[in-house]
Amino acid sequence: MMKLISPNDPIFKQPIEKFDFDNPQYDPDELVDNMIKTMCQAKGIGLSAIQVGIPVSVFVMGHYNMPDEVLAVFNPKIVDYSGDEVFEEEGCLTFPGLFIKIKRHSHIRIRFADKFGNVNTHVMDGIPARIAQHEYDHCQGIQYQQRASTLHLQRAKKQKEKLDRLRKRNARVQ
Repeated sequence: MMKLISPNDPIFKQPIEKFDFDNPQYDPDELVDNMIKTMCQAKGIGLSAIQVGIPVSVFVMGHYNMPDEVLAVFNPKIVDYSGDEVFEEEGCLTFPGLFIKIKRHSHIRIRFADKFGNVNTHVMDGIPARIAQHEYDHCQGIQYQQRASTLHLQRAKKQKEKLDRLRKRNARVQ
């Protein structure tokens, strides 16, 4: 298991390197296995390497109840955005409890390498497209709050504060 880093960690502001399959910075199998375990333990649906303090362009995505079906994405490049732009709430393991309405394209074409270095292009739509765009942003040094309107961000922060107060009060009662 890996440890999620603080959202204030300076590594989020550092440039992220491409994963070098000729001279790997990390063992790709070990990296993917640990990222999947970390994502599943946190009950996430996506996790970028930068979120665990590793500044390489890698993320995993899939449902935490199906770890064998999680997709590992190395050196992603979104080559086409299409479809409607849709507002949906997004969360992030780096910012637990903060759910913000973000506008994203409903369809993408994304080119990436698998853990063996084989490059493919995939078409994604719906939730997988949203997850890939969110994690791709992490690889580009973009946090999802930067994609939110001021109004949606303020509403999300107020809602999180309210829920945090309720959780704290409920914890004292028990």
